Amino acid sequence: MEWTVIYSNKAAKQYKKLPQSVCTALDLLITEIRLSGPVRGNWKNYSKLAGNRHHCHVKTGMPTYVVVWEESSYGIKLVEVIYAGTHEKAPY
Repeated sequence: MEWTVIYSNKAAKQYKKLPQSVCTALDLLITEIRLSGPVRGNWKNYSKLAGNRHHCHVKTGMPTYVVVWEESSYGIKLVEVIYAGTHEKAPY
């Protein structure tokens, strides 16, 4: 069974402002999350954060772009992307 991935309103707005190369990398990450779940140890600087949150870098360098997502705690296979942007403002 696949995971359902949704974007928060904030993340959806942030996605529209990202450079095309970052959008492409984020789309690949979302595809992997849908197929294999929220734990993505094969991505650069992936880590599990407090609670059900995860993060990884979708582009390194200057600036570094980060994605933060959260697993549903209700027993359903749901992941919500809550941040997509530069690492300076990421909600770690």
